[in-house]
Amino acid sequence: HVQLVESGGGSVQAGGSLRLSCAASGYSDSTYCLGWFRQAPGTKREGIAELDPHGKKIYADSVKGRFTVSKENAKATLYLQMNSLKPEDTAMYYCAAGRYVTDYDVCEYMYWGQGTQVTVS
Repeated sequence: HVQLVESGGGSVQAGGSLRLSCAASGYSDSTYCLGWFRQAPGTKREGIAELDPHGKKIYADSVKGRFTVSKENAKATLYLQMNSLKPEDTAMYYCAAGRYVTDYDVCEYMYWGQGTQVTVS
């Protein structure tokens, strides 16, 4: 049973930094992707960072160069380091896990954390 628990959200001024954490359990390192999504009120959920089973990292254009996804295997924790934060980064941030589909080189996300709020003013 996959479980994902996010932490690290909060309020920060524009230009500041935050690091989100996601404690993950019950998934397979060799076949699962881990990712970060966000959703602001009135908008669709947006995928912003992804780490596939081969270590490949993908970022949305909106965060590229400012956000970094990483994983610490010993702690089974996924991180999202967010630098140079902007007011438009304000959203609920979700950690997700899903199956990597080899034939299509895509991730199918099936499991979600409860979310952590990030507010940039």
